[in-house]
Amino acid sequence: MFTIEQIKAAHSKVRSGADFPSYIKELKQLGVVSYETFVSDGHTNYFGANDHKTSSPAKYSGLSIAKSSNSSQFIADLKTHQQGKTDYHTFCNDCARSGIEKWVVNIPKMTCSYSDMIGNEILVERIPR
Repeated sequence: MFTIEQIKAAHSKVRSGADFPSYIKELKQLGVVSYETFVSDGHTNYFGANDHKTSSPAKYSGLSIAKSSNSSQFIADLKTHQQGKTDYHTFCNDCARSGIEKWVVNIPKMTCSYSDMIGNEILVERIPR
């Protein structure tokens, strides 16, 4: 079973959204099946086989999530991040301003779903292999 220390080691290699596919591959090798990251404080719940779950602590002080989502702004900010033009914290701030509460990565399906405060999926992306 994977540990937070192993996940931190994998995450330490991520400098921008451009590094995301490599990060996912490494998590898959560790046995992570899915995870959910909460924009408000950056904590993440990681899930594996046989109901294995571990959680990371908050990464930063609480961000206020906009009550209504702005999907066009979010998609523009996401593309900028994926091009390596913003760091993780900037991306989280952008998500909060656009009303994104969390994202959920499903590794077997290779998808990342972004949703708002009431659970509406704003965007579901295929993760490049």
